Amino acid sequence: MLTNRQLFLNYLGQTSEKPLLLEIEKAEGIYLYGPEGKVYIDLISGVSVSNIGHGNREIVNAVKEQVDLYMHLMVYGEIIQSPQVKLAEKIISLLPPQLNNCYFVNSGSEAVEGAIKLAKKYTGRSKIVSFINSYHGSTAGALSVTGSEPFKNAFRPLLPDVFFIPFNNIYTLDIIDSETACVITEPVQAEAGVICPENNFLSHLRNKCTEAGALLIFDESQIGFGRLGEIFALRKFNVTPDILVLSKALGGGMPLGAFISSREIMSAIAHNPPLGHITTFGGHPVCCAAGLASIEIILRDQLHLKVREKSDLFKRYLTGKAIREIRGDGLLLAVETGNENLTKYIIMHAPDYGLLLDYFLFCPTAFRIAPPLIITPEEIKTACQKVNELMNNALKETR
Repeated sequence: MLTNRQLFLNYLGQTSEKPLLLEIEKAEGIYLYGPEGKVYIDLISGVSVSNIGHGNREIVNAVKEQVDLYMHLMVYGEIIQSPQVKLAEKIISLLPPQLNNCYFVNSGSEAVEGAIKLAKKYTGRSKIVSFINSYHGSTAGALSVTGSEPFKNAFRPLLPDVFFIPFNNIYTLDIIDSETACVITEPVQAEAGVICPENNFLSHLRNKCTEAGALLIFDESQIGFGRLGEIFALRKFNVTPDILVLSKALGGGMPLGAFISSREIMSAIAHNPPLGHITTFGGHPVCCAAGLASIEIILRDQLHLKVREKSDLFKRYLTGKAIREIRGDGLLLAVETGNENLTKYIIMHAPDYGLLLDYFLFCPTAFRIAPPLIITPEEIKTACQKVNELMNNALKETR
């Protein structure tokens, strides 16, 4: 009989030649449990998905209650479904008044696709500006605005009229002109290795877009729902985009994405042609029920307000000699070693130390620290002790 490992390799499409091959039977809180009782501290949250941890009973109950009522009824947008309405109302209540209309999809990539289509339809323009080392997804349109040539060259031709400029460089913003439909950016570049905006860069970008009549899209897929210490990063930086992209933590562990704009802008895709953007499973009622429960837990327990203190604890306790720098704010940190082979060793051997760590797509010399927001100070200290031990041993093994 084949093992689960063999079945996984035989029957599932692979994303790399060397997957981690870590088998998990159960997850609870910040912990993952293997089939032989091995315990792992989850320091990546499924890449910023599990903000309130794993196995939260309130979310599980919300899912069960909705399953008992109904699951899929009809393609998105045709039937009034209470979970969609309640979740949209809750999200919009937390946003600036200009962002008052929500379109639900299945994922961040799909939300980016919808946002790009919306911007082109509303403005009647085709030019798109994005940023070097940005990441916006792997579908064809989202890949077109992702800022890594090696990551996407094998899939060309992609969307035309897409231009890339450096993040945090205000002197390149003149590329935004009267032909530009939109500028898409992560307020904090995640896969670049957690690059934060400097010198009011996002404000300069906002002003330039307004001046040119281009729509500004914020992709908060990895940084939304409290990860940076505010429910949304746009609050942290006091800059309001024309379109906001959400996913990952949005669904509370279930697959869900959204793009949000004003009613005026969003109305552009409802006509000429009708069904200008359509999704069968977008805003699935079970996913929306989970998403609403997740947001309410974050707000009730004020998890976002405790993030900065927890971030400071990681920076204090991570003292391994391999560390050159720790970048980031909140619970999205890049631990920079300056050495690609060392970083690879650390990530691949993390399970041996009871840890789950991960790469950044466009920064191979750093590893990611992005635990569930529910992690306690005591758990942070324990996790950092394990990471420090791992890093120190990795230094010895890779010399």
